[in-house]
Amino acid sequence: MSGNDSTVRTADLALAVGLLTRLPVPVDADLAAARGARAAWAWPLAGLAVAGLAALTGTVALALGLPPLAVAGLVLGTQMMLTGALHEDGLADCADGFWGGHDVARRLEIMKDSRIGAYGTLALGVMLLVRGGALAALADAGPGALAAGLLAAAALSRAGMAALMHALPNARGGGLAARVGAPPRAAVVLGGGLALAVAVLAAGGPGLIAAAVAGGAVLAVGRIARTKIGGQTGDVLGAAQVVAETAALLTFCALP
Repeated sequence: MSGNDSTVRTADLALAVGLLTRLPVPVDADLAAARGARAAWAWPLAGLAVAGLAALTGTVALALGLPPLAVAGLVLGTQMMLTGALHEDGLADCADGFWGGHDVARRLEIMKDSRIGAYGTLALGVMLLVRGGALAALADAGPGALAAGLLAAAALSRAGMAALMHALPNARGGGLAARVGAPPRAAVVLGGGLALAVAVLAAGGPGLIAAAVAGGAVLAVGRIARTKIGGQTGDVLGAAQVVAETAALLTFCALP
């Protein structure tokens, strides 16, 4: 790898962390603008930063003798603090817009509204309950199982975001997804390969099954989004991440 390539890869990683987390990382604004969605290959690695810190929180909580449900709550809180609840916000906006509007224009208008409605509240409540239950089950199995599940699910779900962004047109002329652009196929393949490697290294064979389940979850969100608004937005990508991560965590719970 040349020095220039190394600089670009490092910049892509910083851009991914700066985009998807609230971690304080320096980002070269000019290079970030030039790279755009080509940095999407690094999104799974940004997920690992969030998952690693959440796993550390869970490990400490388990060492202190806290019950699995409390550990799950602390892990969830850590994840949302580190991401600014970016993905959960997308899930709530999609639920409100998809099922609160009667046509594409109205659905997009609702999704842009910062207020949360009944559908969004219910979607968040159900998803947090399910994801928290899965994390509690993994915590009950021990810190190793919890960390493996968190790392694999974080990488797989963020690779799914890049794939969905590549596959679907942008449904609105503005917004974050439109500004970043569509990731090229090479970035999607590289990010997917990295996520799959993380899943297998962290969880072994079950990581492959979790990858398939997470991929199916992303596909389902994408099909709903195409039907409801004709494509993807930043909110759709966030919703896909939450759904895929939850699906992967449930998979690890279900497998021996």
